[in-house]
Amino acid sequence: MSSELAIRASGLGKSYPVFSSPRERLKQLLATPLRRTLGLGEKDQARSFWALRDVSFDVHRGETVGIIGSNGSGKSTLLQIICGTLTPTTGEVTTNGRIGALLELGSGFNPEFSGRENVLLNATILGLSRQDIDERFEQIARFADIGDHLEQPVKSYSSGMAVRLAFAVQAHADPDILVVDEALAVGDARFQAKCFERLKQLRARGTSILLVTHSSDQIVNHCDRAILLNAGQMVEQGAPRQMINIYHDLLFGKPAHAALSDGTDGLLENGPDGDHALSTTEDRFDQRPGYNPHEHRWGDGAARWVDFLVKAEDHAHAQVIHSGSKVRLEAVLRFHADVLHPIIGLTVKTHEGVTVYGTNSDKQAPCSDSRIWRAGECLRLNAEFECMLAPGEYFVSLGAASQQNGELVPHDRRYDAIHFTVHPDPGYFGLCNLKLGMTLSSV
Repeated sequence: MSSELAIRASGLGKSYPVFSSPRERLKQLLATPLRRTLGLGEKDQARSFWALRDVSFDVHRGETVGIIGSNGSGKSTLLQIICGTLTPTTGEVTTNGRIGALLELGSGFNPEFSGRENVLLNATILGLSRQDIDERFEQIARFADIGDHLEQPVKSYSSGMAVRLAFAVQAHADPDILVVDEALAVGDARFQAKCFERLKQLRARGTSILLVTHSSDQIVNHCDRAILLNAGQMVEQGAPRQMINIYHDLLFGKPAHAALSDGTDGLLENGPDGDHALSTTEDRFDQRPGYNPHEHRWGDGAARWVDFLVKAEDHAHAQVIHSGSKVRLEAVLRFHADVLHPIIGLTVKTHEGVTVYGTNSDKQAPCSDSRIWRAGECLRLNAEFECMLAPGEYFVSLGAASQQNGELVPHDRRYDAIHFTVHPDPGYFGLCNLKLGMTLSSV
């Protein structure tokens, strides 16, 4: 394996026998040794459940890779195989360097030992000498920040305290590969920020990081690449934001890579369209300034977004917006089937894919419209907001869905369909303008 590679996984698979009853399990347990003794070979009475099947990928030195997928998709199984705590049924994994891991919210601590004793034990297991441990102990204790609890048995810790100490040990052991499986989910915001700053430092020195989390923002913000698992198989790997979009599709029941057709079969143009007019028939998104041709679109087509307008400072179809401006977004949704109580959603994201703001019609005014919208009718969305965003590139996503038999059914979701740029306000820096008032006086 190249020295530039930290991990190489080739055709990894893990299967478990599943028996129809405890009796069948017992019969298999007793019969197998007997058949081996008689030279008859093994006869498997169980069916196999594949928790992971045919997963292959490489991770380079200094790369941070996110592993995403719904519960039961095989994420934890994959990480356990990489860490060597689980043997694969098929395939092989090769790692280059020392591995530090926090798996399945577990700290790996002995609950009867004190925090201090567990630090010494775990650091030793990770390969640190007693001198190295002594030199780093104060840094570990300071990072964990659990005070006098360090001298108490770990069984008295909360889950958050245990993870704080466990992460502190792993992160200060300077591993070549660090695996984190949902461990940061139990930490508060302040501790999470400290952890990600430490991950950034480790990455800068060449540590490869595998991060499993259900937080889309963490994947987009901190990963170079994301790997999407579903039902034990790798769906795809690529840019974090793209993988998060596909992940959301899977969560809401859309088959991977299926897409809503952008065609306009059977639609008729509604006459000439002026600068400020919005089409109610043809899909004219691609004719509008600010349209993102790389949008991610899907739905069952019962309703379709056909046109939009972004207006700022009395400029229609504005693409550049000054921070502090009032913005008006209009969009037209045309129904192609009868839909009861449509739910209209809107999300604003940074160009990295971080959600700045999101809402929907149910959150704004629950059950305000319980009518049935008939095929051929059009709904007009009018949304106004004050753009207090920092300078940068932003994308707007539009969604239309409805509840059917207790499930949310997407009709047309246009992720990152509308793009606009915010010009700076020299009076502040950061993510947004809080309109802070500042006065200075002598004391």
